[in-house]
Amino acid sequence: MPEAVVIGAGPGGLAAAAMLQHVGVDACVVDRADAVGASWRGHYERLHLHTVRWLSHLPGFHIPKRYGKWVARDDVVRYLESYASHHRLDVRLNTAVTRIDRDGDRWVLRTAAGDINAGYVVVATGHNHTPALPDWPGADGFTGELLHASRYRNATPYAGKSVLVVGSGNTGAEIAVDLIESGAREVNIAIRTPPHIVLRENHGIPSLALGVLFRHLPPRVFDPVAAVMRKVDIGDLAPYGLPTPSDGLYERILLDDAIPLVDVGFIDALKKGKVTVVGAVEGFDGADVLLADGTRLRPDAVVAATGYRRGLDPLVGHLGVLGPDGRPTVRGGDVHPQAPRLWFTGYTNPISGMFRELGIDAKRIARAVVRERARAGDASVAPVLDALRVTMPALVPGKEPLRS
Repeated sequence: MPEAVVIGAGPGGLAAAAMLQHVGVDACVVDRADAVGASWRGHYERLHLHTVRWLSHLPGFHIPKRYGKWVARDDVVRYLESYASHHRLDVRLNTAVTRIDRDGDRWVLRTAAGDINAGYVVVATGHNHTPALPDWPGADGFTGELLHASRYRNATPYAGKSVLVVGSGNTGAEIAVDLIESGAREVNIAIRTPPHIVLRENHGIPSLALGVLFRHLPPRVFDPVAAVMRKVDIGDLAPYGLPTPSDGLYERILLDDAIPLVDVGFIDALKKGKVTVVGAVEGFDGADVLLADGTRLRPDAVVAATGYRRGLDPLVGHLGVLGPDGRPTVRGGDVHPQAPRLWFTGYTNPISGMFRELGIDAKRIARAVVRERARAGDASVAPVLDALRVTMPALVPGKEPLRS
């Protein structure tokens, strides 16, 4: 049996397995899907990484330059396939882990095909695991089409139709733009809370690169700078139904885990009247959608870009490692006191970019496993530590992790 098991064959799980393997830990990756990068394969077709390519490499293997500055969905999938191949990872697909239990100083992973035992476990099942569709009154009787954004692929089925998109995040905004660019007759977007908005890049500088530079600043310093940038770069969108948020950009990330909307054509569509902001959805009545301001819409279809749940409760909820929001209370190289040798990665929305942070987490997890093995007195660790002190000092206990 493998020494370590990583649950999830997305970018976080693959990166963690690669770094564990690099420090001499026998690791395998298990995933319920039939291919690596399943979450990315299921996203809408026009999706691109919002972080520039050079900030999105996973450790040990760079994204090819031919994929361009902003890597498209299909190229992300190709990269993840190449990443697993490059590192020769042991990936076991069609293997759904339903529960993790403690057995002495080891972990038991329950699967339909039988239990898997491991000394170390990394949970990387993904930020977008289980689609979350609000329990709107009357939704079951809606005579139009109602679908979660996870089922949206492209705008072809909606040419000539009226579509209501629900949600103020990046997914909702990009789907709205996709619809209007592909011939939808009418596109409205229902927004309850005005989003913070940043340009994808400004004067050639990717906006999220600034997130890497400023991510350690406190909100009281970061947010006034972000507010000035929004005023200069974007201006007042209140005439178009999007007043400036009253809270700070970074404050909202810390409190609600809500990253800003990265503009890829949404502002232009809004100002040209191609996309119209309407009130929040309160319910349905036959063919009508009921909005918070008392008005009714009669769209042909409603696309709910209403987010995801992490889906971790059946897996680890009994271990006491989740917070009230269902997310792990630890990440990266840290472990919960009640669950030693169990790590989590990929359950936050970092302003500095998900792929970059997953790579950092992977190195910290590898370093933590090296420390744990050393504490356990494993004689096989000594040569690994000696080699790391020369070749990768950042993974040796007491040192900081290498940069991607």
